[in-house]
Amino acid sequence: MDITIRAVRPEEHRALAEVTARAYLGDGLLAFGESDEYLIDLRDVPRRAAGAQVLVAVGEDEQVLGGVTFVAEPGTPWAELARTGEAELRMLAVTPGARRRGAGEALVRACVERAREVEGCRRLVLSSQQSMRAAHRIYERLGFVRTPGRDWQPVPGVTLFTYALEI
Repeated sequence: MDITIRAVRPEEHRALAEVTARAYLGDGLLAFGESDEYLIDLRDVPRRAAGAQVLVAVGEDEQVLGGVTFVAEPGTPWAELARTGEAELRMLAVTPGARRRGAGEALVRACVERAREVEGCRRLVLSSQQSMRAAHRIYERLGFVRTPGRDWQPVPGVTLFTYALEI
């Protein structure tokens, strides 16, 4: 599959919003399903793009196959985990048809490259649900290591695993 990674375009916001929402809902990652408040953030691509870098994976036909949010600075509205000297990767999502074809890995690699370009960045961090085993395999293959001391709960009963990659 020929995949291009680039910044999301305004005309793609709606498509990426639905790809992201459908991925999280379809994989059972939202504790409250369609009424989960996190779904608002997942679908709000314009707000994400205004405060962070939102990347898309597109096929040869320019159809959105997936996306990710890259946060270059801690302390900004989209940074949940990042500390000084760290960048953060969030909201990775890929359509079912593009899974196991390299779209997710290409999006993560693009974030790694961006982190290397951020002055003073020493580490790229991320949070992931325990059930996201396919994503964990991508992270580990690319050199991320688990950082269990940083695991956290955004809401009671939902523990997020954390990973870090030294840049």
